[in-house]
Amino acid sequence: MRPEVTQKPFGQLADGREVSLYTLKNANGIELDVTNYGGIITRLVTPDAKGQRADIVLGYDNLAQYLENNPYFGAIIGRYGNRIAAGKFVLNGTSYQLATNDGANHLHGGVQGFDKKLWDAKTFVQHDAVGVVLSLLSPDGDQGYPGNLQVEVTYTLANNNELQMLFTATTDKTTVVNLTQHSYFNLAGQGDILSHELTIPAEKITPVAAGLIPTGQLQHVAGTPFDFRSSKAIGRDITADDAQLKLGQGYDHNFVLKNTPDKELVLAGLVLEPKSGRVLEVLTDDIAVQFYSGNFLDGSIQGKGRTYGHRSGFCLEPQHFPDAPNQPDFATTVLEPGQQYQSRIVYRFSTQAAKE
Repeated sequence: MRPEVTQKPFGQLADGREVSLYTLKNANGIELDVTNYGGIITRLVTPDAKGQRADIVLGYDNLAQYLENNPYFGAIIGRYGNRIAAGKFVLNGTSYQLATNDGANHLHGGVQGFDKKLWDAKTFVQHDAVGVVLSLLSPDGDQGYPGNLQVEVTYTLANNNELQMLFTATTDKTTVVNLTQHSYFNLAGQGDILSHELTIPAEKITPVAAGLIPTGQLQHVAGTPFDFRSSKAIGRDITADDAQLKLGQGYDHNFVLKNTPDKELVLAGLVLEPKSGRVLEVLTDDIAVQFYSGNFLDGSIQGKGRTYGHRSGFCLEPQHFPDAPNQPDFATTVLEPGQQYQSRIVYRFSTQAAKE
């Protein structure tokens, strides 16, 4: 089977703009649906160890549900992934106040982040891959950010069973940028994710205070529930008596993958669902990854024939550190005119023998 991409209508926004849904298929039976509203991955079908196919991401059936209440299911996150304390930062002596949408803090780009924008889209077909290129102009002052930011995100579904994502951005004014992808995964296709076995090759996290804002320190994972350097079930230590777990109501923390930024692709997380045998590897050239264990899912929302109960999905969101604009010891997220922001994320899908 040759890789293919198709397009169909996915509804309208309140102002009448048309939204599309793009279906990408590779030669091995992996299928991906993505909409140009928020760059949202709405469906991702992969085979298990026995060849049985299932949708392994959380999401909704229609556009109306995404417009009404979307906890960032499958979305592109920007201009800044994660939190900025009080929505404030200073650049070159100028103070900026961002939209606040997480208590007093700014989260995932604000009230109208990139997850709620209608992107321009164009598709492409190659001999071994198909994809869609999404582009967006975020105007100067959008959610309080300085600079006209031109953003492009390319999703490429390849026959090697990788979903490759390339994020680029340029600005005409000094600004801050930290883009990521926010898919919620459940490799079993149902139930909770506590028996999923996770590896994160990180020796440190950036511990948080109230509001999940980093303290500016680094904390070693050794001897704590945050040690995923060897594979373990997500649920094994999630209820441990640990101050950081209590602040996050579970895992909702930034794991440090690199000491200094570079362009090398490294493993951010490897997840095995033992009964299906499905394996997900998340790779990135970024310096960190946010691991979120679906703590705020509470059974109040449904989609695609499922009720999304407590910890029914997990996220691995490659990123620079949260609140970096206010943390002088963290790697910079500043983008200057004439520079290009670039980051890569890869989802690699495979299977191994299932455990009966």
